[in-house]
Amino acid sequence: MQFTKFSVLALAALLAACSSVPVAGPAKDTTYRITILHTNDHHGRFWQNNDGEYGMAARRTLVQSIRAEVAAQGGYSLLLDGGDVNTGVPESDLQDAVPDFRAMNLLGYDAMAVGNHEFDKSPIVLKMQRDLATFPMLSANIYRQGQRMFDPYKMFNLGGVRVAVMGLTTEDTKKMVHPDNIRDIEFRNPIGEAAKLVPELRAKADVVIAATHMGHFENGNRGTQSEGDVEMARAVKGIDLVVGGHTQNPACMKAPNVVDRAYVPGAECTPDRQNGAWIVQAHEWGKYVGRADFEYRNGSFTLVKYALIPVNLKKPVKGADGKTTLVHYTAPIAEDKEMLALLTPYREFGQQKLLVEIGSTDAKLEGDRAVIRSKPAVMGVLVGESMVAKTRADFAVVNAGGVRDSMPAGKLTYKDVLKVQPFGNTIAVVDLTGAEVLQYLNAVAKMSAGSGGFAQFAGIRLRIAGGNVTEARVRGQLIDPGKTYRMAVNNFIAAGGDGYPKLTGLPSYVDTGFADADVLREFIANKSPLKAADYEPGDSVVRN
Repeated sequence: MQFTKFSVLALAALLAACSSVPVAGPAKDTTYRITILHTNDHHGRFWQNNDGEYGMAARRTLVQSIRAEVAAQGGYSLLLDGGDVNTGVPESDLQDAVPDFRAMNLLGYDAMAVGNHEFDKSPIVLKMQRDLATFPMLSANIYRQGQRMFDPYKMFNLGGVRVAVMGLTTEDTKKMVHPDNIRDIEFRNPIGEAAKLVPELRAKADVVIAATHMGHFENGNRGTQSEGDVEMARAVKGIDLVVGGHTQNPACMKAPNVVDRAYVPGAECTPDRQNGAWIVQAHEWGKYVGRADFEYRNGSFTLVKYALIPVNLKKPVKGADGKTTLVHYTAPIAEDKEMLALLTPYREFGQQKLLVEIGSTDAKLEGDRAVIRSKPAVMGVLVGESMVAKTRADFAVVNAGGVRDSMPAGKLTYKDVLKVQPFGNTIAVVDLTGAEVLQYLNAVAKMSAGSGGFAQFAGIRLRIAGGNVTEARVRGQLIDPGKTYRMAVNNFIAAGGDGYPKLTGLPSYVDTGFADADVLREFIANKSPLKAADYEPGDSVVRN
C-alpha cells in the first residue's frame, strides 16, 4: 500500500485528534489491583554499605520480584521516589550522582519528587541530571521567572484507572541551599499550589498521589520548619496517597497522630492517615522499599496492605560464645547482576579517589543525624574547632544540617571526611562586636531541634533559656559587648542558609575560600591520633 502526502497528513491529524481524546475510565463493578512502591532520601547510596546493607543492586532484585508478583495477579504497579537523590556518599558526590540516576533508570522509576538536595550543586549539574533521567522529576511549586521549572504532575493509565502523580518540594529549600544555585528560582508554598492543582487533577484522574519532599512531622508539630505532609493533607482534600521524604523517618504510627519511634525493621507498619489521605515514607538511603497494595473499585481507592520491606538490614546478635554477629532482620535479598555491572565501574573509580588514610581516632566521633540535630555533639565540636584553627577565629557556629555523618573508630580516610561534609562549602569569617555576637547567638538559639538549622558550637559556652541566651562565654570569658570577636561559619549559613541571619553584606565579612572538607581533613591529619573525649561538648551548651 502506498501513502500519498495527503493521506500521511490526514493520518497524522487523526492520530493527534485521538491523542487528545480523554482516556476511558475504569469499568464499573471491576476491581483493579494497584501497588505503589516507594523510596526516598537516597542520598548517593548506590552501593551497599560495609555490612552488606541496602544498595541499588539488591533493591532492583526486590522491585523486580514484586512487579512480577503483582503482574501475575493481574495488577499494576508504580515505582515512585520522594526526592533527595543527591549528596551523602563521596563516590556519588564526586560523580554528580550519575551512577544513582543511571541506576534509577535501570530500576524503572516512574517519577520522583524534586528534593532540596537536588539544588546542592550548580544549575548545570541539575540540568544534566534531568536530561539523564528517563523518568520525570516533578514539582508543582518551584518557579523560575514566573513559570513552573518542572512538570507539576504526570498522568498514568493503569488498565483504565487514571492515576495522577503530583510533585511538591519543601518551601525551606530556599534557605537550605546556596543562593547561587537557586538564583531567579522561587519556592512557592506547596500547600497553596496543591490546593489549586488537586481540583484540576480530580477532574481528570481517578486516583491522586502526591510525591513530596516536605517531611512527615508527628501531628504537624514542625517547629520552625515549613509545612509537611500532615499539614498539607489536612488542608487539601482530595489526595489519596502521599509518598513522602525529607524527614528521613519511617512514617509508622502506633496510634492516630503518634509515631512509632520504636519501629523495628520487618515489623508491621501502619501508615499515617490524615483527611482521607494515607501518608508513607520509607526512612532513607534505600534501607526499605515501601509497598502499598490498593484496590480500586467504583470510585473507591482502598488500602489492602502496607509494608516497609527491609533491604538486607541487619541487627547485632550475641552468640553463646559471647561474640556478636550481624544477622538479617528478614530474608536476604540477592544483588541483581545487571545492576552490579552498571555500578561497579563507578564504585571502583570512587574508591581509588577516597581510600587514602589521613589519620585515626580512638573512638567513634558522633555525628549521627538524630544526635547532631538535637543536642551538642562531638562532630559538631570537631568541625567547629577545625574552622577555628584554620581561620584563627575566636569561636565557630556550625549548622547541624552541614554535618552529615559520624566517623568510625580507627583509621580515617578522605572518604570519611566527605561523608561528614559533602557539600563543598567554604569557610567564612566575620568580625562582630560582643553586642552583635549576642544578637546573632539569640537568633540561632531559636533554631528547632530536629532541623538542619540546629546549631553546634566550638570555643563558646552558652546558657539558653526559653530560646534566649542568658550567658555566653568565649574561651572562658564573658562576652564583652564592646569588644570585637571573630566568628567562623560556612558560606552557606553566612548567606542566610537554614534560616540563619545573613552576614555576607557586613563590611568585615570574608569568604576565605577554604573548602570545609579540606579544612577538616587537614585538622585531623595534624591532630591524629584523635582522642574523641577531647571534643566532647559536655556542659558547654545548656538549654532549659
